[in-house]
Amino acid sequence: MKESKNLTIGVPPKSAAGIKAVFISIQQITKRMSFYNTFKALKNLNQKKGTDCPGCAWPDPTHRSKLGEFCENGVKAIAEEAMDKRANSAFFSKYSLSELKKQSDYWLGQQGRLTNPMIIESGNSNYAPISWEKAYKIIGENLNNLSNPNKATFYTSGRTSNEAAFLYQLFVRMYGTNNLPDCSNMCHESSGAALYNTVGIGKGSVTLNDLYKAELILIFGQNPATNHPRMLVALEKAKKNGAKIVSINPLKEAGLVNFKNPQTAKGIIGKGTTISDLYLQLKINEDVALLKAVMYKLFKKAATSPSIIDSNFINNKTIDFESFKKEITSQNIEELITRTGLNESEIDAFVDLIVPRKKIIACWGMGLTQHVNGVDNIQEVVNLLLMKGSIGKEGAGTCPVRGHSNVQGDRTMGIAERPSKQLLEKISENFGFTPPKESGLSVVESIAAMHQEKVKVFIAMGGNFLSAAPDTNFTEQALEKCDLTVHISTKLNRSHLTHGKIGLILPSMGRTDKFIQNGKEEFVTVENSMGIVHSSQGKLTPPSSMVESEPLIVANIAKATLKQSKVDWDFLTNDFGNIRDLIDKTIAGFENYNERVKNPIGFELPNGARTGNFTTPTKKAKFTVNKVSQTKFDNNEFIMMTTRSHDQFNTTIYGLDDRYRGIYNGRMVVFMNEEDVANLNLQKGDLVSLYNNYSNTKREVSGFAVVPYNIPKGCLATYFPEANPLVPLELTAHISHTPSSKSVKVKIKKMEV
Repeated sequence: MKESKNLTIGVPPKSAAGIKAVFISIQQITKRMSFYNTFKALKNLNQKKGTDCPGCAWPDPTHRSKLGEFCENGVKAIAEEAMDKRANSAFFSKYSLSELKKQSDYWLGQQGRLTNPMIIESGNSNYAPISWEKAYKIIGENLNNLSNPNKATFYTSGRTSNEAAFLYQLFVRMYGTNNLPDCSNMCHESSGAALYNTVGIGKGSVTLNDLYKAELILIFGQNPATNHPRMLVALEKAKKNGAKIVSINPLKEAGLVNFKNPQTAKGIIGKGTTISDLYLQLKINEDVALLKAVMYKLFKKAATSPSIIDSNFINNKTIDFESFKKEITSQNIEELITRTGLNESEIDAFVDLIVPRKKIIACWGMGLTQHVNGVDNIQEVVNLLLMKGSIGKEGAGTCPVRGHSNVQGDRTMGIAERPSKQLLEKISENFGFTPPKESGLSVVESIAAMHQEKVKVFIAMGGNFLSAAPDTNFTEQALEKCDLTVHISTKLNRSHLTHGKIGLILPSMGRTDKFIQNGKEEFVTVENSMGIVHSSQGKLTPPSSMVESEPLIVANIAKATLKQSKVDWDFLTNDFGNIRDLIDKTIAGFENYNERVKNPIGFELPNGARTGNFTTPTKKAKFTVNKVSQTKFDNNEFIMMTTRSHDQFNTTIYGLDDRYRGIYNGRMVVFMNEEDVANLNLQKGDLVSLYNNYSNTKREVSGFAVVPYNIPKGCLATYFPEANPLVPLELTAHISHTPSSKSVKVKIKKMEV
């Protein structure tokens, strides 16, 4: 890539944020937006009745900061979405598809907001403008020409609002399929599967107030300073209130070491706040081994101090404890410790922090979910919490930290390839048709079906499907085999450059865009990572009069497709309150929706695990028996995980630096243990190729610069999407089918100069 030629490898800092984050935030947004728009956007960002940040799903505190309720990466997200630059018809006339394919993901994103519907057909070199009417007609005709509704798949990104998501799933089910894959399939699907099985709800059980009252917070496979920086403010408050924090992560991340809050004197001129009381750098995907070792030691201690384990909670609120205990106590502790790569003294220190504490919160990110045994990872975390009686009480519980700002809301609205029986019954009752009952296709299954030409139409509402998906080359071939590909997007991305026989780009409004109709400013609603629903209202003028809101786009596709419909799509989209009235009648927990969402801080959805009223079939939480990682390696193989840089949110690249890891002006790097570097006769900056051979298919990516780093031996870290071609489509988590992007076997070879 062009940007890697001037790559600089520096020394990672020992703390995150501080005054430098403020300066970089200002620099990032002012070079993309006018001062007026910058002030207007940031003034309202994450404020009550303001604009919900599209950058992450971290919840807003009840009391908002007057200095600004946002972080560095939130500012970058706004700058990216609301930039002044435009990718208009003239832009697409200037650049052919082949020219665009040569550019980096970063360059593509910097070309500005989309302004017009665009079309490209096989054999054409450039996208060309098309009217909305013709675009809708093409979509309707292609969908109606399919011999079976299951030959279409409808993807959704977590940026989508509740209103748009509800209409989308309603239309798709009226069309006749449950092919509703979404970005949850690629990130926290393992969390949902594990939590449904063990505590009866596929969401976390804690609120921000619980974090403030916790005695011990465990952070697994997560990098808050980059992925959701405002979490560090909550952790700082928890520390001030006496909480201990343990970070479990292969990479030493600056934000989990020390946080300099730029809104406090301590964060600007002081030493900041030490976040982690204990930092465990275990080997990639050995979390189950670590947890089994910890619980083995807890059982040993409980033999003489029974109160260590909450027997009353276990007896009254759980099932299957004895089989779980038998499995844990029969473990070979030495083998478990060896697997983790940690010293026994480190594990003992972890146990000592757990023993006297009952109010324990476990947080995790994709470092736990994106493995073949991802569901086992989370279920083992739940086992530890159940042992301590640390679910269903104040200051304790589960905390999966979601990425996209409404990915949880999309699933609540019915975006799911495996819908619940209750949802389908409500849809049938309210809308007078029988929705399909068979399971639809997940992301991975959709890619395979497109490649086999079993799916011929692909429609994506938001996201960058190609860059987000595993097995990039295979996914690209799959999209090219479609008759029609449609992307409802705010910005240009790599997915637009790989199309079916016909490719459409439909420009949509973003969170920051003001939408006025019938003389009224509309707002939408979202659900954050902790199950709080609240409003979001854009404040900026949209980039073009041709840009449409997502609910209107969905409604117009439905009108062009459905030959008979009892739904008055125009009525619904003439006032988004009408959509919320239907949600009120259809989705549990949204009763009196329009009134409750007027509350400036929103409202909390029902959560049995939060109150200790578990909604499993037995009405009790369930202990489980889980397996350690079953991956086997040759002597010359490494385990690779993909990760984000600090200048990145999912597949959106804000810049080419990752200053918290000492990387500047480049992304083609591989982080390696120093001993591994020496053993391979490599040096810092050497260019290498990474390759593997799953199912007799060789996959290879080249041009990665070696970065000696503080990471366990045998482990590698690379950025996505650059390393996504190495993730085989078939390497997915049991039950959840999440791509195993964080435990991929690879080999390394030095490139010839």
